[in-house]
Amino acid sequence: MRTHFIAIGGAAMHNLALALHNKGYKVTGSDDAIFEPSKARLDKKGLLPVELGWFPEKITADMDSIILGMHAKADNPELLKAQELGLKIYSYPEFLYEQSKNKTRVVIGGSHGKTTITSMILHVMHYNNIEVDYMVGAQLEGFDTMVHLTEKNDFIVLEGDEYLSSPMDRRPKFHLYHPNIALISGIAWDHINVFPTYENYVEQFEIFIQKITNGGILVYNEDDSEVKRVAEAATNPIRKLAYHTPNYTVEDGTTLLETPEGAMPIEVFGAHNLNNLAGAKWICQNMGVDEADFYQAIATFKGASKRLEKIAEGKGKVAYKDFAHSPSKVSATTQAVKSQYPNRKLIACLELHTYSSLNAEFLKEYQGSLDAADVAVVFYSPDAVKIKQLEEVTYDQIAQSFKRDDLIIFTNPKDFKDYLFSQNFDNSALLLMSSGNYGGLNFDEVKGLMN
Repeated sequence: MRTHFIAIGGAAMHNLALALHNKGYKVTGSDDAIFEPSKARLDKKGLLPVELGWFPEKITADMDSIILGMHAKADNPELLKAQELGLKIYSYPEFLYEQSKNKTRVVIGGSHGKTTITSMILHVMHYNNIEVDYMVGAQLEGFDTMVHLTEKNDFIVLEGDEYLSSPMDRRPKFHLYHPNIALISGIAWDHINVFPTYENYVEQFEIFIQKITNGGILVYNEDDSEVKRVAEAATNPIRKLAYHTPNYTVEDGTTLLETPEGAMPIEVFGAHNLNNLAGAKWICQNMGVDEADFYQAIATFKGASKRLEKIAEGKGKVAYKDFAHSPSKVSATTQAVKSQYPNRKLIACLELHTYSSLNAEFLKEYQGSLDAADVAVVFYSPDAVKIKQLEEVTYDQIAQSFKRDDLIIFTNPKDFKDYLFSQNFDNSALLLMSSGNYGGLNFDEVKGLMN
């Protein structure tokens, strides 16, 4: 099978390219920019394009399929050539469905927690030597790629993103998977550049539920009032299983999960992660893992990459980084770290980096999200606002949105770094929340602050 990737360098796209290469496909691709780690990983398998750019002559009539990444535009020269030749063009999610239509599809959706829940499920399966196909949005310990596809495995576990499928296909990705088993972890307005109203955003989850195959299963978080409402209102012929945050305690920085066999220490922490764990448990049980085997496996789960990831620890000091950027994620992550280290000063730093977070109208959604922090810091780059072609966000708008008089705001990367490196972190917890890197912050240097 000959498959060509238009925009092969993306995190998801290059992992799919590697998965198909491992499956025996003849894979080629193009991109106008490829960064690490995609570059090295593609190069290792001989899939790195010789030259950056778009080359319509690469597209030939004998190709079986073209996979189009979100980074490519509708007027991409290679895409136009493929259309001219009448080749089969797939979006990323369309192709995943094509690869999995004869399998039991398990799709994990939600505004937050979906990467962690998917990672928990895969960890439990791996621990119990159960082989499954998968696609997850983070690099996992013990897994070579973020995508794995075979002909033989019965199950495929898919992280169900609600963002658009491709420049040509404006449907949310998770609408294309048609799950046999689905989970919704939470609903909190996001991606406002695509879903301009809250109601429009919620509607995508209602459609997702309708896409569950007849007789399928919906696992849903009943602690989230919007999820509960949407799930209970669904009338299609499916089975519904609710979950909620289990009982747990925190002792000396260790979280103990209540189980039928007594309190069990676990590596992850925070109410939102315990809630994620409860959802993962229902899914695993419906995939054939019994309760005792689930608990044994989940006790060793350390978390998904960039999701409340401990980057350094010293005596009386600790540093975490987290992908959190939406208001609900920021609030949950900040509260989790404060609950885990109640007697330490929590310094929480948030970078406003996404389209939604840099939107003046959306900023008010952040009110109260950093309240659990003892010291709250916000960084944003005016250059990022210009690159995204958004209206200018002012210092005062940010200060008013968070409704916190002592909020510290930086717009210059050097000023933020100087502030960070001037702090005394004794008896403190540092939390760095961003989908970016604070204008070029070296996280390895941050580790030195914990010595």
